[in-house]
Amino acid sequence: MTRSSAASSPLIIIIGAGFGGLGMAIKLKKAGIDSFTVLEKGSGVGGTWRDNTYPGAACDVQSHFYSYSFEPKHDWTRKFGLQNEILGYMEHCVEKYALANHIRFNSPVGKAHFNEAQNQWSVTLTNGEELTANVVITATGQLNQPAWPRIEGMDRFAGTLFHSARWDHSYDFVNKRVAVIGTGASAIQFVPELAKTVKSLNLFQRSAAWVLPKPDRPFKRWEQALFRAIPAWDRLYRYLIYWKNESRALVFTRLSGLLEIFARKARREAKKHVTDPEKLKHVIPDYQIGCKRILISNDWYPAINQSNVSLVTDAIDHINTDGIVTRNGEHHPVDAIICGTGFKASDFLAPMEITGRAGVNLNKAWETGASAFKGITVSGFPNLFMLYGPNTNLAHNSIVFMLESQIRYVLDALEALKKYPGSAMDVRQDRQERFSSVVQEGLEHSVWSSGCTSWYLDANGKNTVNWPGFTFTYRLATRRVDTADYQFIDPPQGA
Repeated sequence: MTRSSAASSPLIIIIGAGFGGLGMAIKLKKAGIDSFTVLEKGSGVGGTWRDNTYPGAACDVQSHFYSYSFEPKHDWTRKFGLQNEILGYMEHCVEKYALANHIRFNSPVGKAHFNEAQNQWSVTLTNGEELTANVVITATGQLNQPAWPRIEGMDRFAGTLFHSARWDHSYDFVNKRVAVIGTGASAIQFVPELAKTVKSLNLFQRSAAWVLPKPDRPFKRWEQALFRAIPAWDRLYRYLIYWKNESRALVFTRLSGLLEIFARKARREAKKHVTDPEKLKHVIPDYQIGCKRILISNDWYPAINQSNVSLVTDAIDHINTDGIVTRNGEHHPVDAIICGTGFKASDFLAPMEITGRAGVNLNKAWETGASAFKGITVSGFPNLFMLYGPNTNLAHNSIVFMLESQIRYVLDALEALKKYPGSAMDVRQDRQERFSSVVQEGLEHSVWSSGCTSWYLDANGKNTVNWPGFTFTYRLATRRVDTADYQFIDPPQGA
């Protein structure tokens, strides 16, 4: 490919076919760019909504706002979408926008290397196949790598053991003794479903979660018809959701004292449903509400209260062939163990090996914690753009809104590249450091820095995950590319 043709029609590789990757692909097509390939490690689209098929899997962001602004869905069955419906929506987008021919399934990326002589990326799949691109856009998400607990003896367990993100649908839970390790966002959805069928359920809890009621219900037929008949009402409903959710950002980042109102509500819910005094004592957290992810559920506390559910708060010592042994020496015999232990949210782009200019490895560049300019670009890694990168996660609103902001920024970057044929844009180190410093300063006074241990923090205790403010400020910050933030690198003459 010549330099001029690369500029007018760059070869683009998108890694991941979840909400970010599909949204990017759709917007490329809308912009008249067809020279892109989506590499997906799985056998289908959907990302976390393809992987997490456990009973009760659903979203905690309202359906109408957990969807693309340019592709409204008027017939959501519930206010908060279920896993299969969200996945169906994404599959619908693939079909409507004719993306199938652009997606390569079962194509996990092992490594990507920036070739300075050509200003191109060499992307190598785990099977050894090598692809070349002018631009690489990662859309791997933050909730795609299950975090397994490190417990001695897991390999010795003779029963069934799996992670909730890799649910074993062939296993029959009827009248089984089951252990669940973890009480996070996934567990509060599948535990109430399991409790209906199992003989006994031992719930191993390291720390309690703050759980609020979920304002969920099915949409009525007339409501769906109204959304379909009056698009303006559908848009208005979406805006109302946005501003209702957005108002919570101030509470998380500046006025955390107001969160006590929600804490009181959570305590009332727990006391209303959990009649066992010992259980009640352990389901109410001892850390400030909001420090960890606030969860929403209407059936968590009733499930905890069931007689066949035991809440175990003693730390796990080890696992043997037929159960779990806690540090107080008590043995809990079980037939199956489910790890509801979440994801490696701060291990961005892992396990891929990304090498930029001068042979610098991304893990090396991030040895003190992941950071990126506007959560999208990293100095030393030209023409590499990240969707859902460091510090772009939300605790109060829809990540799809953030993704659309990032997608627009990447499209503007591609326009900027057209003005410098054959070049590669690399964010300036000082701009990245200045941006990251402002982000970390904003996080210092947030509720997420109030002292608890959460998946928002990396191994060094640094919050590399959350955005410390309003989503509209992020949208304004990413509305266009300021080329002064970048250096445009020409390849060596003759390349």
